[in-house]
Amino acid sequence: MRRYLRVVALCLACGFCSLLYAFSQLAVSLEEGAGGGRGKPQAGAASWLAGGGRVAARGAGSGGLAAHPGRSDRCKDFPLCYWNPYWMLPSDVCGMNCFWEAALRYSLKIQPVERMHLAVVACGERLEETITMLKSAIIFSIKPLQFHIFAEDQLHDSFKGILDSWSFLQTFNYSLYPITFPSENAAEWKKLFKPCASQRLFLPLILKEVDSLLYVDTDILFLRPVDDIWCLLKKFNSTQIAAMAPEHEEPRIGWYNRFARHPYYGKTGVNSGVMLMNMTRMRRKYFKNDMTTVRLRWGDILMPLLKKYKLNITWGDQDLLNIIFFHNPESLFVFPCHWNYRPDHCIYGSNCQEAEEEGIFILHGNRGVYHDDKQPAFRAIYEALRNCSFEDDDIRSLLKPLELELQKTVHTYCGKIYKIFVKQLAKSIRDRFDRPPKER
Repeated sequence: MRRYLRVVALCLACGFCSLLYAFSQLAVSLEEGAGGGRGKPQAGAASWLAGGGRVAARGAGSGGLAAHPGRSDRCKDFPLCYWNPYWMLPSDVCGMNCFWEAALRYSLKIQPVERMHLAVVACGERLEETITMLKSAIIFSIKPLQFHIFAEDQLHDSFKGILDSWSFLQTFNYSLYPITFPSENAAEWKKLFKPCASQRLFLPLILKEVDSLLYVDTDILFLRPVDDIWCLLKKFNSTQIAAMAPEHEEPRIGWYNRFARHPYYGKTGVNSGVMLMNMTRMRRKYFKNDMTTVRLRWGDILMPLLKKYKLNITWGDQDLLNIIFFHNPESLFVFPCHWNYRPDHCIYGSNCQEAEEEGIFILHGNRGVYHDDKQPAFRAIYEALRNCSFEDDDIRSLLKPLELELQKTVHTYCGKIYKIFVKQLAKSIRDRFDRPPKER
């Protein structure tokens, strides 16, 4: 019996040693493989861009592994294990038997930092609006951002000049793209609603390497970190591919339920000014439709939809999205109105309960309210963020003068509830800039 136990123990010891050796070799190979190349952001191009399109990419604050010229292996070999309190070897040491430290160092140092992808489409006189939106995203966000900016050719140099001047922040990268539609139907897509608006429909087909994306209109302002809406991706169930907010909270003033001549999602439709997308799922899904019994992929459904409904749609690409999700309601995640707060939520009286309780998360100044005097509360927020610099002290001191301006707007319905405009903004400033540097 004792001999049997000894044999078993010896076999177990040999097996354990073999396992240790296998893990050690695996960890070393992982490190060597990870150190062999650097990934760089790529801007995918749709098939219709071949030969004619161009993409200008610029990395602001991009990071990577330091190169060691003249060395075939960045690690020194030591026959003995080197332990430290963090269970990690020094960066230039690979102990021959220390697979745990090597694996841990690989997982902590080699894995790339997740970037949040944000897309916007800018045409005409939307440069300043877009820059202010991007600034609001940068100021409060925690994880690094990757901007995908689709703009008319004459705006590219202006975008590049401004964004390059922000490179000292080292918190974002950006790529510039031309406005591009499928060549065989480009004229129809350009004249649909506004000249550039329909570009958003083709983002899953153009940005082929991007898994998830937050699309926003140029007249969006982030009053809390982009990280917070990005986290909603984790709340998608297995069938959901995109997220939007309702077009209206109050059906009595809703547009779709009173005037639409086409199908629309839910009771009041959805607004596409803030649209969170799992684009991998969008590219893979086959969509139900009212044109054929055959389900169609994203790239195949858009043009047939336009041909069928172009005489019945008013809001262009947003109407097409409503039609798609009317037939595929299980694919849409609907988030509350404070993620897409528009003048419609207050011009006739407050009708966004979530904003009343928690404040506004994302402000959407459609109807041109940032640039006229019809809704001065919206304009006050826009002016404050437009004129704000990236200096911590400047951001901290933003609130008091802003509240004074908002108090001048109480003669309007939106101004009467001005506190919801600054509730989340104050929290974002406090969380991001009032903590000691080590806690940020």
